[in-house]
Amino acid sequence: MATSLICAGTVSRVSSVLNRDSKQFGKKHLFDGHEETCWNSDQGAIQWVLLEFPQMVKISEVRLQFQGGFASTDCRLEGCTKNEDMFTKLANFYPEDKNSLQSFPIHGDPLAHKLKIVFENSTDFFGRIIVYKLDVLGEKL
Repeated sequence: MATSLICAGTVSRVSSVLNRDSKQFGKKHLFDGHEETCWNSDQGAIQWVLLEFPQMVKISEVRLQFQGGFASTDCRLEGCTKNEDMFTKLANFYPEDKNSLQSFPIHGDPLAHKLKIVFENSTDFFGRIIVYKLDVLGEKL
């Protein structure tokens, strides 16, 4: 049964934070469960979120909630094992530019210790991404 893989031991990093204001727009807001907080990237061509899990995981689904107008409609999921730094593509998925929570099944149940969600584009002219909620479902191994 698939459950949330994001836990207290999960380490996260992001490509950028708007105006370097981590208190208001930082990565912690991706997982805090508050509807009014968000991660807001700075402007730039490609943004990303990196998750490092405490153990190997089997990934079955990614859930994202964007701010409409600041979404990515072309995303790539990459993964690698603990001792590797070379990420390989696991899947592509294509969110809509809307505010509601979106769910993307990941076929083949890929295994990873580190997971990178790459936002290839942005519907914002300046390339900013705003995410209110991020979750990864699967199994801990």
